[in-house]
Amino acid sequence: MKLAIVKYNAGNIQSVLYAMDRIGVSAEVTDDPEMIRSADKVLFPGVGEASTAMNYLKERKLDELIISLKQPVLGICLGMQLMCRHSTENDTDCLGIFDVDVKRFQPAEGASEKVPQIGWNALYDLKTPLFEGLDNDAYVYFVHSYYAAQSPYTIASTNYVLPYSAALHRDNFYGVQFHPEKSADVGQKILENFIKRI
Repeated sequence: MKLAIVKYNAGNIQSVLYAMDRIGVSAEVTDDPEMIRSADKVLFPGVGEASTAMNYLKERKLDELIISLKQPVLGICLGMQLMCRHSTENDTDCLGIFDVDVKRFQPAEGASEKVPQIGWNALYDLKTPLFEGLDNDAYVYFVHSYYAAQSPYTIASTNYVLPYSAALHRDNFYGVQFHPEKSADVGQKILENFIKRI
């Protein structure tokens, strides 16, 4: 199986490569359109800032390429946010795969929640084969200041400041806000499900 990881200067690629290695899958990190297009599956990870990442994608026409893909695609963290319509982070128009806006957490004055959310949180309302074999309240690791609201695309939810989408799905596109590559056995199971069941 050919797995491509989209290279677009948005960090965190190494830990994703290690995670894939742990489940016995080799992956190619690339921004070459033909290599991405010919892959059986595509990972679109990312840590960073939305407008910088979108500018990099647009300069290389990777934005058009990602939207056109027909094989399973999994966006991780910033990757998922960039698959949404718009992010309030520097007023950034994104890929529009999910018709959802990404907004910054706004805790109430005096609330205990800090932004960014950093740490483990429980998933609930799990749908699709991506979460097969996992129970509600499975814990995964989050690091983010922005979130996608719940919508018809939501396939897993979590709570921090408010209920929001921990994962999204539309057609061949999947996105997770958390970091499966840093989420121990639960994250490994989700990556295995993407490789073997999607």
